[in-house]
Amino acid sequence: QVQLVESGGGLVQPGGSLRLSCAASGSTFSSYTYSVAWFRQTPGKEREFVAGITWSGGITYYADFVKGRFTISRDNGKNTVHLQMTSLNVEDTAVYYCAAQRYGSGRSEADYRYWGQGTQVTVSS
Repeated sequence: QVQLVESGGGLVQPGGSLRLSCAASGSTFSSYTYSVAWFRQTPGKEREFVAGITWSGGITYYADFVKGRFTISRDNGKNTVHLQMTSLNVEDTAVYYCAAQRYGSGRSEADYRYWGQGTQVTVSS
């Protein structure tokens, strides 16, 4: 089993920044074999892909609406993936989830087996 715990959410003003973290653990988890992605969800909407990083760490990919503003990175030594978010706007308000899948990757919820509980990000003045 793999456990994922998100942190770093909170309230920020428009134009501000936040860094989310996803800490992974579990007897079968290895940073070098699991791809990780961030998704987000607002009430009444489906969960949407935000950013992903492959198990090798060599490829990162983003949803169009965050390109140039968000950066995903991983610290394999600490089994942690970060999502640095800048130039936040009110439309970025959502619960942010991290997800992991061994070797796989993708932009769909179905591509990921393991999920965290989510962390709330609220962008408001």
